[in-house]
Amino acid sequence: MIRFPHPRLFAASLLLAAIAPAFAADYVQAPGSTLVFASNYQGETFTGKFGGFNTTLSFDPANLATSKLDVTIQLAGTNTGNDDRDSTLQTGDFFNVAKFAQARYTATKFRALGGNQYAADGSLSLRGVSKPVTLTFTWTPGAQPVLTGKATVKRLDFGVGGGEWADTKTIPNDVAISTKVVLKPAK
Repeated sequence: MIRFPHPRLFAASLLLAAIAPAFAADYVQAPGSTLVFASNYQGETFTGKFGGFNTTLSFDPANLATSKLDVTIQLAGTNTGNDDRDSTLQTGDFFNVAKFAQARYTATKFRALGGNQYAADGSLSLRGVSKPVTLTFTWTPGAQPVLTGKATVKRLDFGVGGGEWADTKTIPNDVAISTKVVLKPAK
């Protein structure tokens, strides 16, 4: 027979455990992570990598209400493999890196889409403009979980590609973003 020294204390602790909210696990970005974009210029598809990015994530698939995502994106150093295009992306017509060195994506509303598929409804701040953007992603749990996601950003909503570059026949408005974030527990 198991004896509990304080039956009321034991009962109270069981009750608290039953009603206490579950908290998401906290993660930070680990090496091996990527954040890329793809678009077209006059019918030619190109891809690019941002100068760097940093991700923090609190995530619990069983309790999405406590989840949150924060990604800071370095715009300087963006590389598409074409020097002319890369220098143009830094200018005021595109990222305006001299004035806006970073972009930021934050999300606090998460939805389950079935299986290990989720959506993060968040806000992207780019060039001083904040607009809603949804990131759909696959969650692969483990010692180093992986978030693999995609989003579409309407560049003109943020003033990216102004002036002569605003013509969507030259560069489409929709820019595809994809990411693979390898994570490790935050300390």
